[in-house]
Amino acid sequence: MKISDLKSDYDRLQAKYGAKELDPIYNGGCEENPDICFVFMNPTARNIASAKSWKGRKSPWLGTKNIWKLFYEVGLISEDTFNKIQRMKAKEWDYDFCDYVYQEITNNKVFITNLGKCTQIDARALSDDVLKKYLNLLFKEIDIINPKVIVTFGNQVSSIILNKKISVSENRKVSHELMINGKIYKVYSVYYPVGNGIFNIDKSIEDINWIIENELREGVRI
Repeated sequence: MKISDLKSDYDRLQAKYGAKELDPIYNGGCEENPDICFVFMNPTARNIASAKSWKGRKSPWLGTKNIWKLFYEVGLISEDTFNKIQRMKAKEWDYDFCDYVYQEITNNKVFITNLGKCTQIDARALSDDVLKKYLNLLFKEIDIINPKVIVTFGNQVSSIILNKKISVSENRKVSHELMINGKIYKVYSVYYPVGNGIFNIDKSIEDINWIIENELREGVRI
């Protein structure tokens, strides 16, 4: 099975749980043994790729700014790319630039995805029940790409994936085991770093830097 084989399932779930006028956002980055798999919550209409008229890649965070500060501060995109992102307006992200950014993410052996792929108009919270509809598909993603380490963002996503109550504040720099298809993966929970969680971005950066330094001996830095 390939990552692309899951798209039809995500399209079906978008029709059921997402905004009807938007497309789902799938994933992006290194699909073969990445060092890190980042798992966020769900996409919103701020991602320019969610428009049905968009014919390019449908990857997380395209056309946005704040999250790329985190990726820059942990060494996953270059200063030049970060500065370009900060200068650009959302409508200035074209297909080539989106591919350029994700090629850099791929080169640094990183995979970026969301637990829920159902794009919403805004940043409304999704229920646990909806997010759990995507859990087995996320596990298929992880099984296909086979990452060294998984990083989950926020209490809700972390708790659903690990199937136990997780408070990020009590689990900083603490690994948990997740078994998928007979293989055990290390999972670290970190603060959600954007939206209402923007005030915690420095803690997220600190913890991800620690994970990189302690779990990935060769590092993934540019």
